[in-house]
Amino acid sequence: MPSRWTILAVLFVARAAIAFQFQSIAAIAPQLSESLGANLADIGVLIGLYFAPGAALALPGGAIGRRYGDKATVLAGLLLMLAGELLMTTSTSWSTQIAGRLTAGIGGVLLNVLMTKMVADWFAGREIATAMAIFINSWPAGIAVALMLLPAVGATFGLHAVNLAVAGVILIDLCLIASVYRAPDATAAVEGERGSLTADTSCAVIAAGLIWCLYNIGFAMIFSFGPSMLVEQGWSGAAAGSTISIVLWLAALSVPLGGFLADRTKRGDAILVTGCISFALLTLLLSRSGTVLPIVVALGIVCGLPAGAIMSLPARVLDQKMRPIGMGLFYTVYYAGMLAGPAIGGGLSTSAGSARAALDFGAVVLLACPVVLWLFRRIVARRHRPAVSPMPDERREVDLLANEAGHS
Repeated sequence: MPSRWTILAVLFVARAAIAFQFQSIAAIAPQLSESLGANLADIGVLIGLYFAPGAALALPGGAIGRRYGDKATVLAGLLLMLAGELLMTTSTSWSTQIAGRLTAGIGGVLLNVLMTKMVADWFAGREIATAMAIFINSWPAGIAVALMLLPAVGATFGLHAVNLAVAGVILIDLCLIASVYRAPDATAAVEGERGSLTADTSCAVIAAGLIWCLYNIGFAMIFSFGPSMLVEQGWSGAAAGSTISIVLWLAALSVPLGGFLADRTKRGDAILVTGCISFALLTLLLSRSGTVLPIVVALGIVCGLPAGAIMSLPARVLDQKMRPIGMGLFYTVYYAGMLAGPAIGGGLSTSAGSARAALDFGAVVLLACPVVLWLFRRIVARRHRPAVSPMPDERREVDLLANEAGHS
């Protein structure tokens, strides 16, 4: 019987495949632009389309898994990812690329929503924070591998070889899930009452989802348009991709570090704000400085720090009964924003004539995160405010909550 750590490793590799496939467009953007006759705005649309199905499927994704089983649904998602990638190899026509990207994105959504639950099933009550931190790191790891390998594969063997390499990774993951994954013996199927969200709770979850969305858009601008920016400065595609991948490799270390610091210091909001502001400033500096490598290293150290604090926000307002629908709402906001973000970045780059505009856009949305956090804290404080006029001691407690929200 596989241990829970073996299960986590399999789920890690499967989720890394989503990131690998997502990044496959940006990693070879210069070659793809030449092959398809597409500009940066078109490439941005193609990147963002991977997240388009999430806006519609995030909410019902959990229900689909509950009806057909987590493992069967994840296997179906991997088959859709594989089918989408193979479809993109059949033709270089724009409509075929869009169809393949959307098909793969549907599979990616099913995996993303359900595998988080599968990790929780195995680690509930034991090392859950450590397991989730490791699981989250599969995303930057998958993107980093794509940035390192795919530009070289494309330059040496052509674009079809890139599609086949992505398809091969997905096929390996499909075999791993089919042969290794099983549900835990103690499947705590607590099928109690279904919770409903109040207006304030919905607003708080939407705010938390917006912060996660904005943070990831800022992150995406680095690895989606950073290589193109370096190519504009005279770098080779392979060298640009390998250099930007350093950000992702270091993020795999800074994500758990940020979560550990947030838990240990109990200052998650401060880490979130400081991390996002530092991330934004370094992003602006990257596109304006000739000393690329030190800035890339600093970005990698800083960029992952807010992730754990952000992902802890929904837990502040969702109890167990509300969590399924609440997390569905959280991911709906995330996917909707991630659909628009790369397209906006690509459009700005085309208008400005440089990929630097996309990085500047990423810096702006990162600076918006502390503002949305302030709104989140105001909503949380309002949820705790008594409906009747409070006694002096109670009023003092409400004031403290409001002050804490303001200082955050």
